[in-house]
Amino acid sequence: MYKIYINKTVIQFAPQKDVAQYKVTPEHLVGHYHGRRTGLLNYIDSAEKSERLKSITLLSEDLEGLINDFFSFFKLVEAAGGLVFNPQKELLAIFRIGMWDLPKGKIETGETPDVAAVREVQEETGIKNIRLGELLHTSYHTYRNRKGKRCLKPTFWYEMFTNDVELTPQGEEDIEQAIWVSKEAFLGGNYPTYGSILDVLDSCD
Repeated sequence: MYKIYINKTVIQFAPQKDVAQYKVTPEHLVGHYHGRRTGLLNYIDSAEKSERLKSITLLSEDLEGLINDFFSFFKLVEAAGGLVFNPQKELLAIFRIGMWDLPKGKIETGETPDVAAVREVQEETGIKNIRLGELLHTSYHTYRNRKGKRCLKPTFWYEMFTNDVELTPQGEEDIEQAIWVSKEAFLGGNYPTYGSILDVLDSCD
């Protein structure tokens, strides 16, 4: 299932037959899509502007059509990154613009996602020796570019392993810190992060 983060609101899609599983509350909206594409903008606007909404579930008998119509409002910008572990099973976290994150970046022309993921981890954290693992998860979040256009960023997340210890945060990418931290400590509440990053961590046992 797609989970698309618009600010702090999650938009997800589900088949119409599952309607009984979803209930409307002050924090959760449920919408029924019947092919009127412009109506999707109301839900996108609600997610962008609301401080209250936690989730929006959109239901349709044509799930593929719903997803394609929703995506059509955004410019697609693909990225890739890594959930990197050292021999002590600590994960590599970076601090950027007031939030803790995992290293990632835009896929360049001609790159495959796995190659881009390794390159971005190397550039943003300074580690060189990386053993690439499996694709763990694909996250989705939206943002506005400098021209105000809506963008949707799918990020392909790979599990990685390294024996490198020293980290060098990439200052030109606004990365202030790069650290090794246990998964338990990271999830303990002292490292403010994004919902999409928590999903990545949930994908790895």
